[in-house]
Amino acid sequence: MLQTNLNHVESASELEKILQENENVMVCCGRMGPMCVPVYAAMKDLESTYHDVKFYDMEFDLPDAGVIRNLPECRGFMGLPFTVYYKNGKVVKATSSIQSKDQIINILDENFAK
Repeated sequence: MLQTNLNHVESASELEKILQENENVMVCCGRMGPMCVPVYAAMKDLESTYHDVKFYDMEFDLPDAGVIRNLPECRGFMGLPFTVYYKNGKVVKATSSIQSKDQIINILDENFAK
C-alpha cells in the first residue's frame, strides 16, 4: 500500500465500485517515487477545494492495477504515475509522469466543471 494520505484503491473490483458510486474520480497509479509524490501531495491539497471529486491512489505494482495500466488511454505511457480522470465511470483524461498542481487544476476544471 502506498504511504500517502489519500484513499487507496486495492483491487479492480474496488475501483469499479468507486466508479459506479461517484460521478467524478481521479486515480493516481504509481509508486513512492520522485515523479509520483508531488502528484499525491497536490491531490491531497485539492481534496478540500474539489468536494465533487473523489481522489484516490493505487499502487502501480499491484496485479489489479492492470485495470489502469492497460487502459487504451494509457497506451504508450512511459513515466509514472499514470493519472486517470473518470466522469460517470468513463475515462475523460489520462496523463503520465509528474503533473503540477496547476496542471491538475486545469484538468479538473476542464473535465469536471458543472
